[in-house]
Amino acid sequence: MNYRIRHSTRYHYALPVSHCYNLAYVLPRNTERQQVQGVDIHISPGATTHTRHSDYFGNQFLQFSIEKAHSELEVCITSNIIMQDMSGSINLDFGNPCSYVKYLLQHSKDWETLCAREFMLDSPMVQQHADLADYAASSFSDERPFLSAVLDLTKRIFADFSYDPEFSDIATPLADVFKHKRGVCQDFAHLAIGCLRSLGYPARYVSGYLETQPAPGQQKLIGADATHAWFAVYSPGEGWYEFDPTNNQLTTPQHITTAWGRDYSDVTPLKGVIFGGGVSPQLLVSVDVQRIADVFDPAAG
Repeated sequence: MNYRIRHSTRYHYALPVSHCYNLAYVLPRNTERQQVQGVDIHISPGATTHTRHSDYFGNQFLQFSIEKAHSELEVCITSNIIMQDMSGSINLDFGNPCSYVKYLLQHSKDWETLCAREFMLDSPMVQQHADLADYAASSFSDERPFLSAVLDLTKRIFADFSYDPEFSDIATPLADVFKHKRGVCQDFAHLAIGCLRSLGYPARYVSGYLETQPAPGQQKLIGADATHAWFAVYSPGEGWYEFDPTNNQLTTPQHITTAWGRDYSDVTPLKGVIFGGGVSPQLLVSVDVQRIADVFDPAAG
């Protein structure tokens, strides 16, 4: 499948901003199941400096400054992505049992496993806690296939927690989400990560986009899609697998990855420092995920 993604972020300031310095994690990355065909970057007003970098986790990010007075800032990224469907090769009822995953995490000298172990540690927005371990424990019996246990945890979060965009914002502590059993996709990804790390398993945060389909007979609205978040978990010898607790599923070709890290703070879509601007700038974010056409793969026949 071939997608064109348009992600627009616009700030309107009450007072002029004399200059600003920004980091933007809005450039999709190449992965095993997605290939970036091209990216168009538009910044208004024109950036004084504008560079692309790769971070510690291999994500591409945009660094730019505007060193002239402005009352509005718009960052618009248009990306073309080819997605592959790799879900047919996944059977979660086979593979390493939970007890063997823990053994390998502690004793394996495999480089990928050693690197994955850093995702067992606390991060700025996700700290291990006994309450999280207790909540998750019933899914992770020793002999159960590990990935099947992760899917069960995903299903339980979906059933036990309510999606409520009015409850939380980017600063809401995970403890509040757990206590009130409410939140949004970012919160549910953090919750699953916290549960897994509290049990001694590595998990990372994934940001990106999810193609949404209109109701039957309805036309899709431009800008109706949104940024999304889910999590990935590592099983030694089997690799990383991604789950979406907000929608109770493994990720699909409709899940398009922008970046991954320890938690949201590593991959914030746009952050920076401004000089001036007054208080409470108006923010408008618009995301459109458009399926262009299916791409023919000669190797597939």
